[in-house]
Amino acid sequence: MKRFSQSDPLKESYKMPKNLIPASHFTVQELTNAYNQTRVDYLVPMPMNAARLQVYIDVYDVDLEQSVVAMEDEVMLGLGMLGVRENRSWITRLGVLPVRRRQGTGTRIMQYLLKKSDEMGLENAILEVIEGNNPGHELFSKSGFQETRVLLILRRAPGTAEGELEGIPAWYETNEALAQFSQKISTGQAWTNEIESLRNAGDVMALKVEMEDGESGWMIFRRQELLLSHFIFYTERGDPIRVAKALLGHLYRNFPGLDTYTENIALGDPHLPALLQMNFFEVFRRIEMHRSRPHP
Repeated sequence: MKRFSQSDPLKESYKMPKNLIPASHFTVQELTNAYNQTRVDYLVPMPMNAARLQVYIDVYDVDLEQSVVAMEDEVMLGLGMLGVRENRSWITRLGVLPVRRRQGTGTRIMQYLLKKSDEMGLENAILEVIEGNNPGHELFSKSGFQETRVLLILRRAPGTAEGELEGIPAWYETNEALAQFSQKISTGQAWTNEIESLRNAGDVMALKVEMEDGESGWMIFRRQELLLSHFIFYTERGDPIRVAKALLGHLYRNFPGLDTYTENIALGDPHLPALLQMNFFEVFRRIEMHRSRPHP
């Protein structure tokens, strides 16, 4: 927990409106501690350590100078982080200590982050709220956010794909994968799956499959040490379900020992039935919400 001496110039920052301090004034470990304390009773537990939070900050373009911590005396009551990209922002990791909820702290954090986003001239603010988090959804709706779509978080246990493989696979490493397919995923993805996130992560692969009858498609994914994640599918020709099943068949024949945890696949994605048929199961859902910057 951050403590200030009488000579510390940051002590004056406590005089900022409503005791909101830029997150850049704290170490990543202190931010991690605060984040974990705000999530002890969360609908879906998502504990962090400092190393993982630093990766999160780097991959998702979180700007700690624009992010914020709410303080009272020397207690971190809550925090909220702001990802910043061209013409848009992303509000994430917003949380308040359980004993201090329903007292306006979350509203003040949200107002601060939106003010920062608007001051930078960013046209759109984006966030996701876990389905069933009614207080959070209410706060975001009152802040001007509107629902756009439902996003699924899916998991699959390690194991090879059953049945005969279809099509001829072609594998691409990070640079070639992004060069080949980035234009096709430049719009429409959740923040976590945007091309900027994949570029920042640096552990991206792609797989393309061509069928004998001309159907074809590809997928981009992250291949981490023990985990496959961040799936994006694109069907060039043919049935999206058949194409996705062919891709997944080759993927798990090649990586049978890896767990899979893939976030933010849209409920309406035409490839989704293939995932469910290939032993994926739903972990939880998020509701994506957008807010446009108000103009005079």
